[in-house]
Amino acid sequence: MMEIVKKLNKTKYNPRAYVVAEGDQNSIDRVMSIEHDKEQFKLYVITRSRKVHQSYTSSIFSTLKSTFDCIPLLLHSQPDLILCNGPSTCVPICAVAFLFKVLYINARVRIAFIESYCRVKSLSLSGWILLYFTDIFVVQWPEISKISRKVLYFGRLT
Repeated sequence: MMEIVKKLNKTKYNPRAYVVAEGDQNSIDRVMSIEHDKEQFKLYVITRSRKVHQSYTSSIFSTLKSTFDCIPLLLHSQPDLILCNGPSTCVPICAVAFLFKVLYINARVRIAFIESYCRVKSLSLSGWILLYFTDIFVVQWPEISKISRKVLYFGRLT
């Protein structure tokens, strides 16, 4: 994802907001390595939706908490574009953005999901969920593009 963000027109997509899950220091470090003007971006930390090996039952509660974290974030930032990929962190963000779109709180927002390059034969759980919420759904392998007419095959993006 960061390789794609590096290539964005920083003038057109300004200001930028990055959302990371709590405890994801690696993503925070990556954001800080590509962003040099602190006035041009914001970094938000939300509750992690699902930890590795967390049961699906208990992840319902952490995902709800994460979803509630996203409400004020999206109300305040009013994004035009949400660009996201595989991790479950993007599900609550996209769900809230979709709800805001339907309720005309932010009708102009576009949601673009890019499935991970490592997903060769099937979608991730996040992908299956977000297939119904996104405006653009991109995969990087032709086999997966046959899942739905909504899925766009772009090939390798980085």
